[in-house]
Amino acid sequence: MAELTTLARPYAKAAFEHAQAHQQLANWSAMLGLAAAVSQDDTVQRMLKAPRLTSADKAATFIEVCGDKFDAKAQNFIHVVAENDRLRLLPEISELFELYKAEQEKSVDVDVTSAFALNQEQQDKLAKVLSARLGREVRLHAAEDAALIGGVIIRAGDLVIDGSVRGKLAQLAEALKS
Repeated sequence: MAELTTLARPYAKAAFEHAQAHQQLANWSAMLGLAAAVSQDDTVQRMLKAPRLTSADKAATFIEVCGDKFDAKAQNFIHVVAENDRLRLLPEISELFELYKAEQEKSVDVDVTSAFALNQEQQDKLAKVLSARLGREVRLHAAEDAALIGGVIIRAGDLVIDGSVRGKLAQLAEALKS
């Protein structure tokens, strides 16, 4: 995974810098998201692995599948990525682009998993507290997992806060073993 990220980073950075310079972050985000989704399709995967196709053929086919969703610059980007045999890295490129975009916008996606459904008021309060703690705008994504027994697990990038009963029980069990 780290190797794929390393290979994808220059492409994501170049796309981000271009999009930022031309104030097209949202457009490029959508284009890269579409490209990532298309590249994961089984039929497209087979096409990308076909040894008889040249990189230009792969790029042209890829762009054709995406239809008119790509402007000339985005099509050029796909051609460059294809020339370097990196079309399979489009999901990683898209993911890195989104990280650069979030950093630029001072925002962060936060996944909150709770034992029970959080109502809108609870989500808003949690988002406000996390926003103050992280110093960023928080986009909260809530999910339920009854296996937590109680409490929540919060994931924001590298930060993980485990306030679940299951997590506390696991810590207690580990402490008792040692």
